[in-house]
Amino acid sequence: MSSEASGDHGPPGQAPPLDESGAEDLLRCICFKTGPPTAVGVELEWLIHHRDRPRVPVPHDLLDDAVAALRQLPLSAALTFEPGGQLELSSRPADSLMACIDATAADLAAVRGALDRLDLAPVGFGVDPWHAPHRRLREPRYDAMESALDRSGPAGRAMMCTSASVQVCLDAGEEEPGPLGYGRRWQLAHLLGAVLVAVFANSPLRQGRPTAWRSTRQSLWNDLDPRRALAPAGPLPPRDAWAAHVLDTPVMCIREERGPWAVPEGLTFRDWIRTGLPRPPVRDDLDYHISTLFPPVRPRGHLEFRMIDAQHGPDGWLVPLAVVTALFDDPEAAETVYRAVKPLAETAGPGPAPRNPLWVGAARDGLGDPDLRAAAATCFRAALEALPRVGASAAVQQTVAEFDDRFVARGRCPADDLPGLFAPDPANDSGHNEGPHS
Repeated sequence: MSSEASGDHGPPGQAPPLDESGAEDLLRCICFKTGPPTAVGVELEWLIHHRDRPRVPVPHDLLDDAVAALRQLPLSAALTFEPGGQLELSSRPADSLMACIDATAADLAAVRGALDRLDLAPVGFGVDPWHAPHRRLREPRYDAMESALDRSGPAGRAMMCTSASVQVCLDAGEEEPGPLGYGRRWQLAHLLGAVLVAVFANSPLRQGRPTAWRSTRQSLWNDLDPRRALAPAGPLPPRDAWAAHVLDTPVMCIREERGPWAVPEGLTFRDWIRTGLPRPPVRDDLDYHISTLFPPVRPRGHLEFRMIDAQHGPDGWLVPLAVVTALFDDPEAAETVYRAVKPLAETAGPGPAPRNPLWVGAARDGLGDPDLRAAAATCFRAALEALPRVGASAAVQQTVAEFDDRFVARGRCPADDLPGLFAPDPANDSGHNEGPHS
């Protein structure tokens, strides 16, 4: 998850107020920028644990030292921190898969080195296996976010403070129809997305106990908010569907120059435009509102694939990055995978992701579902064939093949490895040898 702390999200400056048609035009223009797919990006979120004692919470002053050390690094990626202290690296758009991987790997090596000197480590799990939510960042936007999400229960705090993901960012696609057209890519993303949830599910534990989910992180999204975490519903074309979804979703907060930010209940952005209260919204407010929507696929000019749990191991993160890029940007693979996942629409039914039966089953059962397992096998075969065509190195191809052999070919996901590794040890609850760190 990204709670979208990065960037300047303070109160807006002076700007002309938005009208409804202007907001709709902006959304259609800025959220699906079309052209031949060329750019690749990735956003990696990491939990920060003690290197050898992961069950012991990291003290606030030690985390402050880590933040200070990391901010001194000459990184290519943008470095931000989530409300619970999770680290996020957001790569620059790269012109190829390998350029993205190489730049991100170099940044991660520097980050791991800096944390290692403090006896800390970046850890890849979709949800922290041990620690309860504890918000470390105290800023108006997080106060407002917490107040808004608390209305739906505890999932919001858990999402803000204990979750982590791999988010793959690709171009929206071409204007024309076909396997690289933005309409096809949008449709494919919402079916293949469930397969990605199942394949990369990596959060079966929470606060030291197994849950009923392979991806507990995805279950938190399901419980988060009546509308904020949903994909657009209905049969409208992508631009129209997204514009309507943005304008008809309640605003999380209204930023102010002083004092706490207002947290209205049930005020959609469309209503805010029409009433102009408590002040007329401007373009900056619309941009901020989009950043508070958390659908599994979010169009921001490019497409953000937000459904993948953080992965453990030194190279775990590059598998979803390589697979998603190969399946979407190679025309032959895109066509093969579209045919493979199209029948899953019957399981999904008319409801939007991630609350329809297809997505819920993926998060709960992983590749234990036979239809998802068959689709995943086809997807990985297509990805492995496409990786050389998109310029992946032999080492990247081998890493993806090893993941396929270990998990997909056996109908398993990373979550299936974890409960045994992290079984409670009453004799040593500090946990000195507790499984994979990255």
